Amino acid sequence: MMKILLKLFFKILLGPKKDFDLALENLALRQQVAAMKWSIKRPRLRSRDRLFWILLSRFWSNWREALVIVKPDTVVRWHKKGFKLFWKFKSRRKGPGRPPISPEIRDLILKMAKANPLWGAPRIHGELLKLGIEISERTVSNLMPRRDANPPSQTWRTFLKNHMTNMASIDFFTVPTATFWILFVLVVLRHSRRQVVHYNVTPNPTARWTAQQIVNAFP
Repeated sequence: MMKILLKLFFKILLGPKKDFDLALENLALRQQVAAMKWSIKRPRLRSRDRLFWILLSRFWSNWREALVIVKPDTVVRWHKKGFKLFWKFKSRRKGPGRPPISPEIRDLILKMAKANPLWGAPRIHGELLKLGIEISERTVSNLMPRRDANPPSQTWRTFLKNHMTNMASIDFFTVPTATFWILFVLVVLRHSRRQVVHYNVTPNPTARWTAQQIVNAFP
């Protein structure tokens, strides 16, 4: 309080005479505000009070020196909050979103998708445009029934069980001789009874020889 009084006192003495009344009025107002600050722990401010200090801080560089009731950081926080509210207002949705799709168009898309399972969204979208129905391809894709990208297939156990009678295994294995020759043994095994139906031995297993062995195994 003494600092304020001394500051204003020197201003009155050194300033022009015409500012004498204004300086005293300023002194009286500051004294009353300081008294209110001491007596009231936290003053209640309205929205218009906050708006006043936000605008004042934009146009007056020395607004911090005159601020008593709250801290300058509080005014800065009010300004940031007001800035967020302003852009939230600017970014609001100005009208309803996309127009809703009529049930008739939905049913038509489902009917076309079920009747033509090989048609995708681009084909159905093109057909709808031919009928004069203005709709985006993405909307058609969202309204189409979901299809499994990879339909479930049978397991190996099921596959072998269904084709066991028509399957055979063919393989080679080698046999070294006493004279250090290598012989190739071809074995054909039928899966239905797990029995060897044919075998043969050769030192040079060519493709033609192997094909002839298969013919001999299943004449």
